[in-house]
Amino acid sequence: MSNTIRLNLVCAFIAFFGFMSVQAQEISPLDDPKFQRVEPFQVFDNLYYVGAKWVSAWVLETDQGLILFDSLYGELTDIAIDGIRDLGMDPNDIRYLIVSHAHFDHIGGARRIQDEFGAVVLMTDEDWQMTDEPAIYREYPKPIRHLTATHGGTLNLGREKLTFMKTPGHTTGVLSTSFTVYDNGYPHAAVMFGGAGLNFDGVERTQMYLDSIAFLQSLEGVEVNIPNHQDSGEVFERLEKLVLRGKDAPHPFVDPEGWTQWLDELLAAAEEKMADEQAKR
Repeated sequence: MSNTIRLNLVCAFIAFFGFMSVQAQEISPLDDPKFQRVEPFQVFDNLYYVGAKWVSAWVLETDQGLILFDSLYGELTDIAIDGIRDLGMDPNDIRYLIVSHAHFDHIGGARRIQDEFGAVVLMTDEDWQMTDEPAIYREYPKPIRHLTATHGGTLNLGREKLTFMKTPGHTTGVLSTSFTVYDNGYPHAAVMFGGAGLNFDGVERTQMYLDSIAFLQSLEGVEVNIPNHQDSGEVFERLEKLVLRGKDAPHPFVDPEGWTQWLDELLAAAEEKMADEQAKR
């Protein structure tokens, strides 16, 4: 297993388990908006980062409104809302909220986005069902069920078209999305893999994950990785390069080789996990 994957797995377990036992009167650095706040920034002509340090949120701008990917949670949702405003956009223009999966860090602010801005929430049926079950890691306000995203389904808003892909494993209904981003008008194919973490158990779930990785590897022409946890795509490291980018230099987020390598690393880690799960039987 590569050092990168090991580090990401360690971070995932720390995020979900290490800080869950914090005393009630204390606040985890993961939950502290002062610690987690980063300035929002533009990555492509139509795509902006409005997430926190440890968990991502993105805004896709269209000529008919905004599409928000994931809602953060608790007070961190303010980071996304404030970020949209700081970028000169209006959160009342959020037409759709696409939730990658129903863990609290991605869905926890969905009800607030619905109530305050009237956004329509999309998620897979499996993860909508998760909202009716006891929360795995932490309770969150249950969003009103809106639209169900299906494998191969599409969403059109203005001139933008998004295609949905069900890629289970991390949850049984992880939602991944492909769409087009533009660099000075030049189009690039982007994908958000909705659940890369391996913090689940069982041979069946691990096989789901392996099948999902194989499916993502079969996609042709993917150039841009849009992660829902920034460390999965080196978002802040790439931002540093973007800030210093020369006039004719390539865009640091356009990295088809990096996408392929990342999937290969995820596959290797999942194969190792499968061996461990089978050994338990």
